[in-house]
Amino acid sequence: MNSRERVRRALEWQEADRPPLDLGGTRASGINAVVYARLKERMGLDTPTKLVDSMQILAEVEPEVLERLEIDVVPLEAATARWAEQDASQGVACDLFCGQRVYFPPGTDIREERDGSWVLCRPDGEPYARMPKDGYYFDFLRPTMRGHIDPDAFRPKDTVPDEDLRALEKRAKYLYESTDKAILGWGASISLMGLSWLLSDNITQGSLDDWLCMLMVEKDTAHEMMARYVDAVISCLELYHQAVGDRALAWGIASDDAGTQRGELIAPELFAEMIVPHYARLCAWVHAHTPWKTFLHSCGSIYHYIPHWIEAGVDILNPVQISAANMEPERLKAEFGERIVFWGGGCDTQRVLPLGTPDEVREHVRHNIEVLGRGGGFVFTQVHNIQQNVPVENVEAMLDEARRLG
Repeated sequence: MNSRERVRRALEWQEADRPPLDLGGTRASGINAVVYARLKERMGLDTPTKLVDSMQILAEVEPEVLERLEIDVVPLEAATARWAEQDASQGVACDLFCGQRVYFPPGTDIREERDGSWVLCRPDGEPYARMPKDGYYFDFLRPTMRGHIDPDAFRPKDTVPDEDLRALEKRAKYLYESTDKAILGWGASISLMGLSWLLSDNITQGSLDDWLCMLMVEKDTAHEMMARYVDAVISCLELYHQAVGDRALAWGIASDDAGTQRGELIAPELFAEMIVPHYARLCAWVHAHTPWKTFLHSCGSIYHYIPHWIEAGVDILNPVQISAANMEPERLKAEFGERIVFWGGGCDTQRVLPLGTPDEVREHVRHNIEVLGRGGGFVFTQVHNIQQNVPVENVEAMLDEARRLG
């Protein structure tokens, strides 16, 4: 059974020869570049480490590493399609604070401040993110919020440049014809719960508090804005589908962190009233016009939202944050395991992976696979990205145990 077949069976709730493995298939299942370099060193590989995500310092997982680790998924993202085809030498070489040499995408502008921190700058020189000295990753610099949200100023992007589409089509064809990996596509995803972040980029006004209040007291306006947002995303997805076709098995339709460690951001009843109809319209379009499964990323405790997302047509849930309230693997599998695919939940990245011993990691992974993998409907990956302070021995133990259980 090859990787593409293995993942396809998982998405159809059928057991395969082993659980499919994902490492680096999304920007929420990746590996920090420093840990990745250590992993390559232990594998006897000496190759340049490219970054696929400059903010999070996530490494591009190279084809040879994918093969050696028996990873089944490869990413296809509009924003990185050209960089994926380029040699590391075409990027921007940089030594991280720990001394690790990495390569940022071409055109990356990093500047050092007086206190030793780094800032990422836009092409016009405006800083948009900062990493403190000796830090592990960048955080966004948000503009000062002034006043209230102006709905009329919200103009979400509704098209894709032709050169981006050509690069995406070329990359999709290469991955499909030269590998047997399952392709997970990303581009033009929604974030309805976090719409205020997009608003701040557009009009430098508003906040999450403002947006959540609008969901309560300005419902018609909020619905109209979300409908406009979904219209724009569908327009872009139509172009992406023309470029990619059926080469991708699934597509990321949303990155919408809707939960905290202890519970959901808004009441489930309000979520069902305000948010779910827009998810339903987007998922219905994807299912009617493409062969793709719909992939949703949402961190935190989101247990009470899951049935609503299933009703709306979400096929796959990631990252399955099993350390959050009400997100125990046993509960999730028993209640939703035959209706939604769990892409994640394989290893807790808050406590177990960074703080446990290799044996504790193995035991934890074994338990989660036995629970979530029963009957298919499960793609193994850790809960979110592997951070820089994770022992490489624990990463090896996690992946080795996942493969061994086949």
